[in-house]
This record gives sequence, structure tokens and C-alpha cells, in this order.
Amino acid sequence: MKPNVILTVTSLLAILLSSIHVTHDIIRGTDSWGRQSLVGVLILVVWLYGTLVLAERRSGLVIMLVGGLLAAAMPVIHSRVNLAKSGAFLFIWTLFALGATGSLSVILAARGLRAGGRMTAVENESPDRRR
Repeated sequence: MKPNVILTVTSLLAILLSSIHVTHDIIRGTDSWGRQSLVGVLILVVWLYGTLVLAERRSGLVIMLVGGLLAAAMPVIHSRVNLAKSGAFLFIWTLFALGATGSLSVILAARGLRAGGRMTAVENESPDRRR
């Protein structure tokens, strides 16, 4: 599988898990729904745009890198919160999955940026295999 496809999939999965995580925060009362929530929606829109529209460009890789860093930081941010409440299983699982997919997105986006912003197949591969 091509690195840019893997990065797109992991970034989309991190976006989905981030929205589930924020929803959990609102339901559990650690965050509130209101105008400030529109900032979160805007962040998700920019992250989606970078993932789906700008995936082959340096700017898209930077957006996915920053989004991946935010996703990977969620378990660290919540590590000081007491989560031993009923119904916390899905919340904790979301944090684990968010940390893993965010970290993988960071690694793949950094790799793409190091390669000059182009996430392409191996140069020695035959042109027929690149499809």
C-alpha cells in the first residue's frame, strides 16, 4: 500500500476518533457545547481539507502532521484525569486509538515532508506497479 494512502486513512481515522472524543467530553461534562465548539468544528474542517484535498501537497502534509500531533497528545493530556467512572471504557479506548493513529500520522507526514513533500511510490518500481 502506498504511504500517502496509509497517511490519508490514518488521518481520517484520527479525525473520526477526535470527533468521538470531543463528543465524550461534552457528554461527560468536561467540556460544554456552545460557540466555542465551533472552533473545534473549524479545526476538523481544516484537518479534513488537508487530508482529502491537499494530501499530495506540502501544505496538506503539514496540516496532517499538526492534526496528528494534536491527536497523539490527547492520551497525554487526559493522563492526569481520573477516568475510573462507569461508562469510561469507550472513552479510554478512544484515547488509546487516537494516540496510536495520531502517532502514525505524525510519522508518515514527517516522512513525506522529509521526502520533499511528495508521497510517491518507490522510484525503482516499474511504472505498471505504481497504479
